[in-house]
Amino acid sequence: MQIIRGKEKDIGGFSVRRCLPVAKLRSVGPWVFFDHMGPAMFEPGDGLDVRPHPHVNLATVTYLFEGEILHRDSLGNTQPIKPGDINLMVAGSGIVHSERERPQVREQEHRLHGLQLWHALPQEHEEIAPAFYHYPIEDIPATEVDGVPVRVLIGTAYELTSPVETFCDTLYLEAFLQPGQSLTLPETQESAVYVADGQISIQRVTVPQFALAQLSTNSCVTIHADKKSRIALIGGEPLGERFMHWNFVSSRKSRIEQAMADWKEQRFTPVPGDEKEYIPLP
Repeated sequence: MQIIRGKEKDIGGFSVRRCLPVAKLRSVGPWVFFDHMGPAMFEPGDGLDVRPHPHVNLATVTYLFEGEILHRDSLGNTQPIKPGDINLMVAGSGIVHSERERPQVREQEHRLHGLQLWHALPQEHEEIAPAFYHYPIEDIPATEVDGVPVRVLIGTAYELTSPVETFCDTLYLEAFLQPGQSLTLPETQESAVYVADGQISIQRVTVPQFALAQLSTNSCVTIHADKKSRIALIGGEPLGERFMHWNFVSSRKSRIEQAMADWKEQRFTPVPGDEKEYIPLP
């Protein structure tokens, strides 16, 4: 078991930083990037403003604990993301999106807190047509396992299957444990558990808040809550070597270089209603 520690309010992933030159990724199953957003408090009139930016050959998964994000993309989708919803954006051959907040949210003091993860696509799906899927909170299956509330966000676990679109064996779930409770995690080819809040123990090893523990392959693991805890489990099928630069992930360095050139020359389709700004290529 390997434990990777993040920083409060700025949780880097188990991947390389996105601003580095094209580099190989570390991954957990298909998952290549993990970002804990916030918690951030915004004063009235202030809010999230992530200008339009591109992605290729991956899928992003946005999941909020608090607040709201307004998603817009180059396919013409406009969708507020609220706590408990799942937003899946499949970049495929290329997509552009922005992440902002609606005026009615910005006009009052508010908090924003959640997770955004990226997973690679199998090589045969890397260049599929881009797509956007939104799943409201009521569509995400939930259960209790030995008294522990669990939500299966993506994939199959505890005899529940999420409706969220998948392209390979993919697992993403969350659980809420009270002090002293234990939960046996479902087995998958590769997996890691992240402590979004609280503290857990795995085989007498402490996993603190804002840490991600990469678990042994194909092992049956039981976690124990030392404190009231909220955890996320990710895992699934490893997809082989992937490379990353900025917002681009691909099995081919040449594809990333092409995407960089296309963005620099603004050859991507813009976001309708949000065409005036964009994030330049680093």
